Amino acid sequence: MQRRKFVTHAGLVGGIASTLAAPAIAQSSRPEIRWRLASSYPKSLDTIYGAVDNMCKRVAELTDNRFKISMHPAGELMPALQVFDAVQGGSVEAGHSASYFYIGKDPAFGFATALPFGLNARGQNAWMYLGGGQELMNEFFSNYGVQHLPVGNTGAQMAGWYRKEIKTVEDLKGLKFRVGGLAGMVLSKLGVVPQQLAAGDLYPALEKGVIDAAEFVGPADDEHLGLHKVAKYYYYPGWWEGAATLSLFINPKAMAALPPDYAAALRVAAAEANQWSTAKYDVTNPQALRRLVAGGAQLRRFPTPVLNMCSTAATELYAELSEKSPAFKKIYTPWSKFRDEQVMWSQFCEMPFDNYMASRKA
Repeated sequence: MQRRKFVTHAGLVGGIASTLAAPAIAQSSRPEIRWRLASSYPKSLDTIYGAVDNMCKRVAELTDNRFKISMHPAGELMPALQVFDAVQGGSVEAGHSASYFYIGKDPAFGFATALPFGLNARGQNAWMYLGGGQELMNEFFSNYGVQHLPVGNTGAQMAGWYRKEIKTVEDLKGLKFRVGGLAGMVLSKLGVVPQQLAAGDLYPALEKGVIDAAEFVGPADDEHLGLHKVAKYYYYPGWWEGAATLSLFINPKAMAALPPDYAAALRVAAAEANQWSTAKYDVTNPQALRRLVAGGAQLRRFPTPVLNMCSTAATELYAELSEKSPAFKKIYTPWSKFRDEQVMWSQFCEMPFDNYMASRKA
C-alpha cells in the first residue's frame, strides 16, 4: 500500500518536474530576432514618438528580450516621409508614420489616419478594432506589400497656428498652409495652397514665411515644436482630424518570420501604445494650452459659415474620389455608415454630457 502511494507520488513529482523543465528547454530554443523601426517623427514629440518607443520596450519585455526592436527618429535612416516606402521595399522591418502622408499613391491611405469631418478617437478605435476597419485597411495595404497596426491616437486636434485671423472663407484664399492628408484637398477647393511638411520642418518654414499657417496636433506637441513663437492665432476645431491614428507599417516577410507568440506580443504592445498615447495627450494638452495662452496665444474658433463651407467641400471631394479610386469607394461606403451611426449615438450620451459639463464650468 505504502509502496503504491510512493510510486504514485513519485510519478506526480516526476510529471511536474518534466512540465516545469519543458518551458526552460523551449525558452532556450526561442530565436533572437532584431528589427529596425523607422519613424516619421522626432524624439522631441514625446507622445507620438514615445508611444512607439514604449511599444518596442514592451515587446522586449513580453519576449524575455529575445525580440528587440530598435527605433530610429525621423531622418536617421531615411527622410521622414519615406518611411512607408522603406518598409515596402524591405530596407527596414517596420515603420511608424501617418498613413495619410501617402495619399499621393491612393486617397484611400487617408482612412487609416483620419478623414475630414470623420470619427472622433472613440469612434476611430471602434471602427478599427471591431467595426471592420482593420480588415479593410489590411486588405488595402496588402496591395502595397505592407501590413498595418494602429499604434497611437491623438484624439481631436486643434486647427493650427495662423499669422492672420480667419473671419470668412475669403481669408483662406491664397493661404499657404501646412496641413496633412485629405484636408489639403478639401481646403484647396476653397483657395488654400496646401503644403505637406514633416514635423521638424514646420517651425523654420513658418518663421521664414515659406508658409502662412501650420497645423500639427494639439497644444502639447505644438508647444514642443515652438509654433506659437511665430504665429499667434490658434484656431479650433481641427475638423480634419476628429482623431488621428498613427500607423505601424510592417513588412509581411518580417511578420511571417516571427514565432506566433512574438507576433502576439507585437499586436498587444501596439494596442497598449494606441491607448497610452490618447491618455497622455488628455493629461498634457490642458496644461500646455494654459501655458500657450498665458504666453500670448490668441484662441479663435472657426466661424460656423467657414466650417459649413469646408464640410460641403469635403462631401464633394469624397464623391469625386469615389469615382476615381475603387479602393476609396470600397472603404468609404461602410466607413461613412459607421461614422453616421457614431454621430447619432453620441447625441444621446457623450455630447450632452460634455456640453453640460462645459456649461457648468463656464
